[in-house]
Amino acid sequence: MPTLNLELLESKLKEHFNENILSTSMEVDMFTVVVSKEVLHDVVRFLKDDAYFNFHYLTTLCGLHYPDSPFPFGLMIQLHNMPENSRIRIKSFTGDNEPTFLTLTDLWPAANWMEREAYDFFGFRFTGHPDLRRIVNMDSLEGWPMRKEYPLEDPFRKDKDDKMFGR
Repeated sequence: MPTLNLELLESKLKEHFNENILSTSMEVDMFTVVVSKEVLHDVVRFLKDDAYFNFHYLTTLCGLHYPDSPFPFGLMIQLHNMPENSRIRIKSFTGDNEPTFLTLTDLWPAANWMEREAYDFFGFRFTGHPDLRRIVNMDSLEGWPMRKEYPLEDPFRKDKDDKMFGR
């Protein structure tokens, strides 16, 4: 099975995006790149369009939340080069209270649902998204249930009597 030349990939990314490539590492079996939010869309487009790297398949796009970090919100994207069976993970973080990233729906229409899920669970906004609205949760839900500060139990339920459960 052919493998991706990681040194070439790292050097090409740093050549094109300079100091906006914040770190690179090999995490278990996947090359991981952390990029600044400002160039995330451009990096992903480069990895997709470059004939050698050919990361043409969007596998995953999801939100991250690390509340104790100076940059508590992150977007994690995984791409796949099917012919070479190579994968890459791209992460980007922001300190904004209302995290906003550029949409990837112009590159992959399937990003639509993944971005809607990140919005629905983490409150991420995607500039340029064609239809950003909740996809799983009810429209009346207040807050973002995958954020760490979200209460484990629904504080609005009236049908629970905690005395029955020893609380």
